[in-house]
Amino acid sequence: MSVFTRVTESEVSAWLTRFSVGSVQALLPISEGIENTNYFLTTSGGEFVLTLYERVPAEDLPFYLNFTAHLAKSGVAVPSPIADRTGGLFSILNGRPAALTQRIPGRPVMQPGTLHCAAVGAELGRLHNASHAFRTRISNKRGPAWTLSTSRAVRPFVTAEQNLLIENELKFQRERRQTRLPNGAIHADLFRDNVLFDGDRLSGLIDFGFAATDEFAYDLAITANDWCVTPEGEFDAPRLHALLSAYVTERPLTDAEQIAWPALLRAGALRFWLSRLYDLHMPRAAEINIPHDPAAFERVLKLRISQAAHWPTELSGAAA
Repeated sequence: MSVFTRVTESEVSAWLTRFSVGSVQALLPISEGIENTNYFLTTSGGEFVLTLYERVPAEDLPFYLNFTAHLAKSGVAVPSPIADRTGGLFSILNGRPAALTQRIPGRPVMQPGTLHCAAVGAELGRLHNASHAFRTRISNKRGPAWTLSTSRAVRPFVTAEQNLLIENELKFQRERRQTRLPNGAIHADLFRDNVLFDGDRLSGLIDFGFAATDEFAYDLAITANDWCVTPEGEFDAPRLHALLSAYVTERPLTDAEQIAWPALLRAGALRFWLSRLYDLHMPRAAEINIPHDPAAFERVLKLRISQAAHWPTELSGAAA
């Protein structure tokens, strides 16, 4: 969550006339994240999050917003998008597609324990189960084509050794993708700052700006690479076991997913290393924007290659 497009209270007030949420009382920019412009919005009718989508084409927004609406109706802990009086879930504000969602209580837990990881694993499993009934599909904008183009874009900014690591991993992942795994709509960015806890209770999964149709186990691998690692990138065994065991209680992995698990962890590490390299060396203009350090995911990728983290045998009961 960042601020790329500034909006004033008067501009938001005019835009809000299409909703039945009351009048503006407070508007506070949110600095976390790197993709969209976000504000906490307080009205006489409640607490909301206002999002202006900076990169998402308007024609793709129905996927993201209808997906979160579907999840909310399915009982998954996500903030519901707010429809305007015409039933629309987004409209244009200051030249950007904008949407309003309920603001849910809670804060991210940046130093999670096993209980937090178990809660995230279970909720992600429920999300993937609910995804089966969501029929709309959209290609992953951070999929193989993006990975290849981004690797070329960052090439001038990294060392020869780093370029070789990226090239070898791209080749490995192209071969891995030949095996088709269970897929559907996924979150694709379920990092610690995208999960809210109200006390010890998981209150919501947020920021679906990278949601796409992709492999469920890949989504789980992305989550594990953030929630269950030490600052050095090593897996913390108790947290990893808590996340995975809670997930498979909701949705067991197939044999093919279990076999692919080490490669999926590598794919997730590569994707976020490249995106952070790109954001660091080719930043967008923004009033508030704090890029993440790419070195963290370079370490994670190297570790996943040298110390392949195979699927735990005690969790190997495959899905029917």
